[in-house]
Amino acid sequence: MKKLIVLTVISVSLAFSARAQMVVYDPVVNIEQILDEAENLAKYAIMIENEEKQITQLKDQLTEFKNFETQFGTPSSVTVSTGTSLSSDLQSSEPVQSLANIVSNADGTTALTSNDNGLYNTVGTSFQTPGGQTIERPTDQYKKFAAVSDAANNFVTVADDTAQRRSSIKNAIAQTTQQLQSASSDAEVQKLHAVLTGLNADLASTDDELNQAADSAVVQDIQNRNDQQKQQQALTEQQNAEFSEAVSNYTAKFQLMNTPTTFPTQ
Repeated sequence: MKKLIVLTVISVSLAFSARAQMVVYDPVVNIEQILDEAENLAKYAIMIENEEKQITQLKDQLTEFKNFETQFGTPSSVTVSTGTSLSSDLQSSEPVQSLANIVSNADGTTALTSNDNGLYNTVGTSFQTPGGQTIERPTDQYKKFAAVSDAANNFVTVADDTAQRRSSIKNAIAQTTQQLQSASSDAEVQKLHAVLTGLNADLASTDDELNQAADSAVVQDIQNRNDQQKQQQALTEQQNAEFSEAVSNYTAKFQLMNTPTTFPTQ
């Protein structure tokens, strides 16, 4: 191709030179001009050839990039449907109440009037003596029982909530696993792995919520048992002290005789 361009230029230049002979003809200058033009055309041909090579390389790179994109995918274009449900569950508030909140909201009246939907007998806020006198129960002393009952109810609420959530999360894990098996690009695989990791962590979190609710009920029951033993020990100490004081008072008032009683003989 380069030789054809050079020969064409030389032919055109010779024809032009032939016409110019009628005016002024300098063979040396004419030949130099022809050689210069031929050299310029040769350089231009080399430049065109280099540009063709660059265009070919760019095409190869574009093809390679398209192959890379097909294999690895574009992360921004990959959407994982189960990721939305994971985000929603993580942002939802936990139903479990703290033990401090349960204790602060404990109401003794509730402990006296509640029967847990007929499961237990109602104690009542008052009672009558055999003589017909109505005695009001001290509601503050029943707060500890209300705290245990509230902690148990809190556990039931959390258990119901976590059961529903666990079913939803496990379903999302199954869907994500199926999507992972049919993933067509590395970007999709990476995103599905990330969502799957988050779902498993969320599933484990429900166990922690349930354990926390159970621990609250157990701890409050332990505190109540501890208080019962404390009250029993305090009552025993009080009864012993009262008995010792009664014995001492009785001894001081009724002196025992140190000598035998003498009765008159006549």
